[in-house]
Amino acid sequence: MRKTLIKRAVIIAMIVGSILNVINQFDGFFGVESIDWLKASLTYCVPFVVSLVSSYITIKEMNKEKRA
Repeated sequence: MRKTLIKRAVIIAMIVGSILNVINQFDGFFGVESIDWLKASLTYCVPFVVSLVSSYITIKEMNKEKRA
């Protein structure tokens, strides 16, 4: 897999994951409840995987169209 795909997926995961963490664990970040660190970590994994798979599929389809 290309470095650029992974780099892009990491950037997207950091931005989207941070937004989702604030939404999902708002009370934990502002001291009302404790933070569930497993959920916080997994929240970054979802956008990373979605971005990576989406980019990979797009590149694969573009290469297929070039050959046709």
